[in-house]
Amino acid sequence: MNPWFLAIRPGHCLPLQALLIGNMLALPLEKFSWTVAIISMTCALLLQIAVNLANDYFDFKNGIDTAERVGPTRVTQSGMLAPYKVRNAMTLCLILSLAVGGYLIWHGGWPIAFLAAASMLAALGYSGGPYPLASHGLGELAAFVFFGLVAVVGSYYLQAGDTTMASWLLGCAVGLLNAAIMLVNNTRDIMTDTKAGKKTLAVRIGEAQARVLYQALLYLPFGLIIAGFLLGQLPGFPVLLAGLSLIMARKLSSDFYQGSGEALNPLLGKTAKLTMMFSALFSVGLMF
Repeated sequence: MNPWFLAIRPGHCLPLQALLIGNMLALPLEKFSWTVAIISMTCALLLQIAVNLANDYFDFKNGIDTAERVGPTRVTQSGMLAPYKVRNAMTLCLILSLAVGGYLIWHGGWPIAFLAAASMLAALGYSGGPYPLASHGLGELAAFVFFGLVAVVGSYYLQAGDTTMASWLLGCAVGLLNAAIMLVNNTRDIMTDTKAGKKTLAVRIGEAQARVLYQALLYLPFGLIIAGFLLGQLPGFPVLLAGLSLIMARKLSSDFYQGSGEALNPLLGKTAKLTMMFSALFSVGLMF
């Protein structure tokens, strides 16, 4: 496969489904702008690619990615691409995201400027910097905040100029599912991360507790949208459609108890597909 394709990891573009929900939630508004929706998704895609490249580069530089790695191939560690090329590509993506995001900052004002600055710092600080979030047990929290709350609530705010309880509930729901993806990744890497001194949440709480937490992260989103419907904050049809993905969530919860290490690699992709299915079904429901 093309090494740049491997480095970018297009299947790991977590914010896009979250932005889709945020924009679909705002679709009935008179001020809804497809231009804002497309630009926000483009900006999120560039930031996600920058994060993926930063992980590849910094995990190699910090000695976390070694020949013992059990996850998908990393282009820097494997020697497919020189470290400086990956670093330069990461920098380019950050610059492009800032250039594209300039319109969103102009449109949304200081709250969007704050979120843009926080997102860029998080992109660099997830694996790099003096206090890497991923190495201090904050990876799942970062996924929840930036791939959930910031993506859904931020995209809705860009369209509406305000937030609603519905946007916060959906931001939490999608954020929890994205945190589950991160938890699978970190649970798979417990052995190698422990050797490298990378204290992820999975390393800190152990594999047994990580399995319990994974179940909670999968099931809580469905509880949130049902609660939103009962409180009159979310319409019933999208909740019903998204609820169909609970069948997949139950299967994944069972599978997570039966594997460890490299055997969790398929589960990583399947958890991402669950997030995509949940978001797509809810978005389709919102369109109707």
